[in-house]
Amino acid sequence: MKHLVDLADVSDREISDMLNLSAYISRNPEYYNQAAAGKIMAALFYEPSTRTQNSFKSAIMRLGGGVIGFDNPDISSVKKGESLKDTINMFSSYSDIIVMRHFESGIAAKAAEFSSVPFVNAGDGGNLHPTQTLTDLTTLFVEKRLDNLKIG
Repeated sequence: MKHLVDLADVSDREISDMLNLSAYISRNPEYYNQAAAGKIMAALFYEPSTRTQNSFKSAIMRLGGGVIGFDNPDISSVKKGESLKDTINMFSSYSDIIVMRHFESGIAAKAAEFSSVPFVNAGDGGNLHPTQTLTDLTTLFVEKRLDNLKIG
């Protein structure tokens, strides 16, 4: 099990492997349409996020998996004061992976510490958004190249 909280914790080799796999899947989606059959993703969105939330939900469903979670903490036990630790522990027992977006910078690292399943940071305030970075890198990798680029 490995969490994805900060790309600084991921080796260049691991990023390269992810980009190659991502490009392969996009060219051969039929080979992966049941890759997550029987798996459940918990999508915990503490702030509004149309594209990020739905891209994760769409991805797991295209892989044959299911989704639980919330897109508004006001309609969950968070509203009643449930702690982040309790929320992550509970969803760890219900799912195979947790994807979380939160408005508070740095909270993804805390949440990952509580998770007993792989945890993915889908954005934590103005701090980190590693999945968006990987999406951008994948686009550059597939459409262009990644060597000798100057990005500003």
